[in-house]
Amino acid sequence: MPFSGPEAIDAACLECFEYEYADKPVAQRVDIVTTTDEFTSVCPFSGLPDFATVTITYTPNRHCIELRSLKYYLMSYRNVGIWYEHLVNRMLDDLVKACKPKCMKIEIACKPRGGLSSTVSANWSET
Repeated sequence: MPFSGPEAIDAACLECFEYEYADKPVAQRVDIVTTTDEFTSVCPFSGLPDFATVTITYTPNRHCIELRSLKYYLMSYRNVGIWYEHLVNRMLDDLVKACKPKCMKIEIACKPRGGLSSTVSANWSET
């Protein structure tokens, strides 16, 4: 089955809005957790669809990710052939670049393929 390469991932669609409470003390920080179980991409080996739950956890700095744009960004992976290990790193790079958080974690919990399920995560921190 034909599929697209990583160049089809649309990071340009990501939008952010200003976080009004950026100057709160560290002890009062806010963590934002966004989860979807509707994520799909393509296995670059078999060309078959991969399904996963994506969890994005971050502490905003000056900006928050606008959810509609995040949905479109995640949908841009739908026909992309990409390994889980590459996917989680690409997603982390794109989201950190878009909103410049204090810290972020991306976790991809992949549905079983061949009887095996995988969970892959990547972390980033400004310090």
